[in-house]
Amino acid sequence: MRLVLETAAGPTAARPLPVFGWTLTGGLLRRDQAMGHAQKHNASPGDLLHWIREVNQPGVYVLQDFHPFLDDPVHVRLLKDIALDFERVPRTVVLVSHRLTVPGELSHLVARFELAFPSEAERREIVERVALEWQRSNGRPVQLDYHAVDLLVANLAGLTRADVERLARTAVFDDGAIDSSDVAAVTRAKHDLLGGDGAVTYEYETAELADLGGMERLKSWLAVRAPAFDGTAPHLQPPKGVLLLGVQGCGKSLASKVAASMLGVPLLRADLGAVRDKYVGESERKLRAALATADTLAPCVLWIDEIEKGVSADASDDGVSSRLLGTFLTWLQEKDSRVFVVATANSISALPPELVRKGRFDEIFFVDLPAAPVRAQILGIHTARRGLTLDAGTLDALAVRCDGFSGAEIEQAVVSATYAAHARGEELGAAHVAAELAATRPLSVVMAEPIAQLRAWAASRTVPAN
Repeated sequence: MRLVLETAAGPTAARPLPVFGWTLTGGLLRRDQAMGHAQKHNASPGDLLHWIREVNQPGVYVLQDFHPFLDDPVHVRLLKDIALDFERVPRTVVLVSHRLTVPGELSHLVARFELAFPSEAERREIVERVALEWQRSNGRPVQLDYHAVDLLVANLAGLTRADVERLARTAVFDDGAIDSSDVAAVTRAKHDLLGGDGAVTYEYETAELADLGGMERLKSWLAVRAPAFDGTAPHLQPPKGVLLLGVQGCGKSLASKVAASMLGVPLLRADLGAVRDKYVGESERKLRAALATADTLAPCVLWIDEIEKGVSADASDDGVSSRLLGTFLTWLQEKDSRVFVVATANSISALPPELVRKGRFDEIFFVDLPAAPVRAQILGIHTARRGLTLDAGTLDALAVRCDGFSGAEIEQAVVSATYAAHARGEELGAAHVAAELAATRPLSVVMAEPIAQLRAWAASRTVPAN
């Protein structure tokens, strides 16, 4: 708001015009110079516009948060009268708000402007100024991780100057240092500031590479592209994203979290169900707003879980799914932000052909049921988490017993074994795990036909993740 008033108060002609500011709570006040008190009698929108229309003095009138009053036809008519009388008395009305929908009858009389957010150089200058302020107050320099400073400056993009300074001040004055923990904290605070309709949420918990068994090809693919996100190779064009297709419970969601960790960026989760609205056009608007939030929070990973449920055609939804798909694909094709999309899907039959066409995603990976070596890795991860360390031979033997199991089914068997051992007053051992594996009927048996069809489709169309 300060920037708007400073711009309005600048030399707009040979002679600067008087600048007035208005708020609903404060009334009308001369802002370019100190002249008395606010005009409380002009506090109401109707009285204000009547006064502006009748006054014969040229001026600039900055009206804050006026958007709720544009639904009143009297207010619209008064604004139109003021604009059409500009040749006689040059009075300029500036409407300032976070969101403005201009009535159609005013559209040809209005010039629209969006104030630019601070540039990278301006954000860096703010961070350096805050660090210097801390140094002067404490008599010693701020401890700087220069890579973290670069990431911090990048993650402050899309915020106002005041918010950039506030978050930078929080990062520096908290402990007199800027490190990787500050980058994560600022990103969370930035997400909270931007708000939204709940369609995009910040995922606080990611996963480390060691948490994901198998998927070596996917891991290698991500490792090669990490420099496009971590700031070490800014000249590289960032990849658009990947589609992870595969059997339920085989680690697609976990892989999304690992992707964020490997790329060194925050993880956002998009809920396509949350954007659906009963009013025509609102679903697409909410999706565009959610994607814009992701763009603003870049660099980041945007995880869209079970994407087929949000964009698959449904005869009963009046084309909403098709329009959502079109909105998403247009954004995916045209985006130039460092947002890496990880979309997961369980069913190929529900996926629209447009989504899997070559070039939509950088790659389509198929996440199959884990092979024996990967099953042994997964068993080792989950038994170790519960205090049971098994040698390689024992893990290999258990892996043979769970042929056809998904990663989630292996984890659940270990969890059940933990409960069984506790119920018997025993320490968890390999025998408990083996017993639970023997008692489990995996999804590959229960849904053998759909899984076989999925594998057949993926054989010639996707890249194996492992």
